[in-house]
Amino acid sequence: MATSVKEMLAAANGAVPRISREEATALMADGKALVVDVRDTPEVQANGRVPGAVHVTRGMLEFRADPESPYHDPAFSRDRTVILYCASGGRSALAGKTLQDLGYRDVRNLGGFKDWAEGGGPVEKA
Repeated sequence: MATSVKEMLAAANGAVPRISREEATALMADGKALVVDVRDTPEVQANGRVPGAVHVTRGMLEFRADPESPYHDPAFSRDRTVILYCASGGRSALAGKTLQDLGYRDVRNLGGFKDWAEGGGPVEKA
């Protein structure tokens, strides 16, 4: 059955909780949460990123997150809280749903990097 991006985003937003900058900061405070930037490389280079975030483009996420993949990044663990963000929140919602489908239990969507930066969140230049 065919679906649309609008329907996919609605499903992802319904499944992956959206969190505020303050909630993300609290989750990141103990260093146990994995923060993942799913924007494309030129976006990260132009605007920076959340300090300590792992940059994995949306197209490579499944390969980095799946422990069975030869491209697996050991920073990814299904037992870890994962906080995702992109430019506006759409790609991070879809990425969060994908991680849930891969067995990740605690996945959160921070939304857009612009909101993080304009809201006073620290920015690390790439």
